[in-house]
Amino acid sequence: MFSRNAVCLVAFVMSAAVIGATNLRAGDAENDGFKPLFNGRDLTHWETAGTWLVEEDGVLALKPKPGKRGIFSYRLFLWTKYSFRDFQLDFEFKLDEGGDSSVFLRSQSLAGFIEIELSDSHGKEGTLTTNDCGAVQKVMPPSKNMAKPAGQWNRMIITCKGQSVQVELNGEQVVDLDYEKIGKTVPTSGKIGLQDWGHPAWFRNIRIKKL
Repeated sequence: MFSRNAVCLVAFVMSAAVIGATNLRAGDAENDGFKPLFNGRDLTHWETAGTWLVEEDGVLALKPKPGKRGIFSYRLFLWTKYSFRDFQLDFEFKLDEGGDSSVFLRSQSLAGFIEIELSDSHGKEGTLTTNDCGAVQKVMPPSKNMAKPAGQWNRMIITCKGQSVQVELNGEQVVDLDYEKIGKTVPTSGKIGLQDWGHPAWFRNIRIKKL
């Protein structure tokens, strides 16, 4: 049998360990350098002429306007109010069956931007193209198909530094691109945009870290 003092000592040590672990996790979260780009409540820091709504569970939802689709719906995209240069963008998204969207990076106009494809390409067999999920649109297809089935949440981490772009989709790197090596250049800074391509789309936990 343990004495009362021994039991109290064990309880104290266990409590200290739990508090220490909690503080460590909180410290890690505070020190990882990321800041929320979407606050889960409203569209502060964003601007759009389209139909983007914040649902009750803190999810950012696109409700496309009927008949509005294509690059001419550029104003309907959701854009950050500010420009970013070198950064990591970390977010989650999901699409309906056959869904399609994109993330625009360093956008200054229709003439200059980086576009990362978001599409329902789960289960696709054969050669992947620049229309598949995780691709750099019109530049580089994903190295592997990591898209989850329609209706499930995907996590994507995009790193932009100088003229290089890396894309991680659901824990696997699918793009490692250096524009200089392929003889192309992209803007060094610009806004971040979420595309309205006429398909419903959902986003959450959008955060950014400046590099």
